[in-house]
Amino acid sequence: MKICIIGQGYIGLPTAALFAKNGCDVLGVDIDEGIVNNLNKGKIHIEEPGIGEMIKEAVEKNVYHASLKPEKSDVFIITVPTPYIKENYSCDLSYVITACNEILEYVEKGNTIIVESTIAPMSTDNIVKPIFEEKGFTIGKDLYLAHCPERVLPGKIIEELIHNNRIIGGITPECSDKAAEVYSIFVKGNMMKTEAKTAELSKCMENTFRDVNIALANELSKISAEIGVNALDVIKLANKHPRVNIHSPGPGVGGHCLAIDPYFVYALAPDQAKIIKLARDTNKSMPKFVADNVKKILKNQKSSKIAILGVSYKGNTGDTRESPAFDVINLLKDEYELAIHDPHVINDDYESFKDASKDASLCLILSDHNQFKNLDYEYLINNMKTPIIFDTKNIIKKVPKEIELYNFGNLYKI
Repeated sequence: MKICIIGQGYIGLPTAALFAKNGCDVLGVDIDEGIVNNLNKGKIHIEEPGIGEMIKEAVEKNVYHASLKPEKSDVFIITVPTPYIKENYSCDLSYVITACNEILEYVEKGNTIIVESTIAPMSTDNIVKPIFEEKGFTIGKDLYLAHCPERVLPGKIIEELIHNNRIIGGITPECSDKAAEVYSIFVKGNMMKTEAKTAELSKCMENTFRDVNIALANELSKISAEIGVNALDVIKLANKHPRVNIHSPGPGVGGHCLAIDPYFVYALAPDQAKIIKLARDTNKSMPKFVADNVKKILKNQKSSKIAILGVSYKGNTGDTRESPAFDVINLLKDEYELAIHDPHVINDDYESFKDASKDASLCLILSDHNQFKNLDYEYLINNMKTPIIFDTKNIIKKVPKEIELYNFGNLYKI
């Protein structure tokens, strides 16, 4: 089976690697010529365990190659980005539409077309399907079209692509059957067949559920700071209840999923989706909450330097998509000297931990990397201007008495 995957990012590339590993002839299509050239040399551009070795082996065995253009295939899988339109919060389908138009000349009767990109409900029926119908194809008879959203955790993408249950949302039952056959090549989880529109809304609501619950924790942190209560203690005690699981507060929500998908639901029914929008507003407000508390911590210091520890939204990855760290940085950059360190993100302007923290008045932790859970405290004590840490990810449990530690549990003490 030949499989053409449009988009070689955090989802497309791991998916390509798994199909190649399981006996398929795989073409990975991307618009970035540099990425394509490196992939054809077996070099990947994302940080994810296992992917580099799999792609390197697939290239050597000639079962995977990358290109700027699609080719005739049995299956076409679309994994391109779907940002939101800020003016009305609706799903920007331009990349999906472009991908569909690019494969049109290569599509033949009997092909299966799968959209994995997260899209707003009814997008497959109302936007994607007509593109192929206008070329004379009958969906469910000539072509098999389905929306099959991914649900993976960065750092464990390969494991979760294989073992997670898979939603298979076909335009027709026949489309669901054909898409399920494709994923059965490597998926060991259950194939849950449904309609495309149900699959679309299910995916959006999975991420909306998480966003709403994180917003509750973030709102709790604001309330606790206002009334003088330790929010982290509240969460710890409340979660002893057998049916309560309050999430951890943080500097905001990042990634393509949680930070964007809830808007797709809100845009379709704004008068009904009031909780969803309020949760988004709450999580979007957290970078300002962090910046405001930084200013309180440093209120007696002028010309202060801040060491920013981490810009990726997910710990132990280099994924910076929609990271709230950048919003925090933008809110602080005009008032403070900022030195950024992230061991997982390659950027010539970023510094080593020691260079970033030297002479700093504050270390601001914005990513929960393992490297930040037990810092070189002796170095900080001897080399910072004032040894203060503001841990917005709540990952540091104990510091020497010489270091002042703030987190979402004790902001009321500032």
